Amino acid sequence: MDNMKVLLCTCLLVPWLVAALTKKSDQNSQLIPGSLPDTGLHRHFSDHLTSRRVRKMLPLADEPDSGLITEGGNVTDLPTCLLCVCLTGSVYCEEVSPDMTAVPALPKETAYLYARFNKIEKISAKDFADIVTLRRIDLTGNLISEIEDGAFSKLTRLEQLSLAENRLVKLPMLPAQLTSFNANNNLLKTKGVKANAFKKMTKLLNLFLADNKLEAVPFIPDSVRSLHLQNNNITEVNIDTFCKSNNTYYLRPSLTEVRLDGNPVVLSKYPDSFTCMRVLPVGRYR
Repeated sequence: MDNMKVLLCTCLLVPWLVAALTKKSDQNSQLIPGSLPDTGLHRHFSDHLTSRRVRKMLPLADEPDSGLITEGGNVTDLPTCLLCVCLTGSVYCEEVSPDMTAVPALPKETAYLYARFNKIEKISAKDFADIVTLRRIDLTGNLISEIEDGAFSKLTRLEQLSLAENRLVKLPMLPAQLTSFNANNNLLKTKGVKANAFKKMTKLLNLFLADNKLEAVPFIPDSVRSLHLQNNNITEVNIDTFCKSNNTYYLRPSLTEVRLDGNPVVLSKYPDSFTCMRVLPVGRYR
């Protein structure tokens, strides 16, 4: 009888012990060495699921992306940087699709803007008002026909500006510290370029005004090295165009390239107009 009782207890206890051990083993197998304890694990997955729900509720353009936000960056900078390519201090918005018809909002600290070959039609005074760090702006190949007064007035660090291949009929006031200005291939006439447009630009090295409708050579600062005026409607020059009639000792050693080819002017008719220069202009002599 005693043997029967022992056998019966064994049959009942063994399965219970096996089941208990199996359950504990399954719980432990869910954690790897060094992983979170039960409460930490629960909190981790809860936070992860909450984060996923928040991300799903965000529009695509507003979804956080750690790859696009640099230290000190702002999520409000993202729309432009999703449309364009933003590198450290540089923004590339070239041939943007869908069409870009206005200057985009730029991230703070932008130093270089390349917005070439788009359909920008106008530059307003507020487009660059808050981006005083700009050093170079290239808007080549747009449809710009109007630039509001003061559009570049706050850009005290701007050194290079290209407005080539647009539809400008007049030039705005330009920053005095420019070293390079390009307005080739526009619709500029002499009346659209103020007489003192370049007078205060004492650091200007390159001045490109080719392929316009200019009837006369504008005032050229002494600092200019390369001057492009080819393919305009310039019909004459005089001794004061490049030299100074009241100063026979005046020289222009910096000016090493002058292009007047493609203009009606016959340069050989004005031999005294180039005596202060190191090189003769390229152009028509007969």
